[in-house]
Amino acid sequence: MLSILNILEDTTVDGPGFRTSIYCAGCPHACIECHNPQSWDINNGTMMSTNDIMKIVTADPFAHVTFSGGDPMYQAKGFTELAKAIKQQTNKNIWCYTGFVFESLLKMKEQRELLQWIDVLVDGPFINSKKDLSLLFRGSSNQRLIDVQQSLQQNKVVLWTPNIGIE
Repeated sequence: MLSILNILEDTTVDGPGFRTSIYCAGCPHACIECHNPQSWDINNGTMMSTNDIMKIVTADPFAHVTFSGGDPMYQAKGFTELAKAIKQQTNKNIWCYTGFVFESLLKMKEQRELLQWIDVLVDGPFINSKKDLSLLFRGSSNQRLIDVQQSLQQNKVVLWTPNIGIE
């Protein structure tokens, strides 16, 4: 079960193309000027099962998936179950937004498990003093778009670029 604030279908702001964005509740970062402060409290969400979420995800065969929040890494076990189901039942890619940095996630067992199923990770907390509205799919210049599978294979951070074919 996952604590979910909202699921938006056919959004275009949380990654390339049309996406089903799953906004979770619960975030330990509490970034100043966060665009979604109601997501900080995990109790603000509605409990949903993987099966219930999968019905929404599979309803649109063309929309890819984004995990956002809150911070999905705060509910890593549940999001791992969901990510596995998405990868096993569809050909959709998964983007994930987190306030943690990639290097820290590698040291956390449950979060590292979730990374195995993520295509692109937008990492790092939102920092208001580094806010830059011109950035692609992120809010502040400290945040990175990471090609997770390449990074895991090469054992170093590999940045995602729109040219490499991962959408």
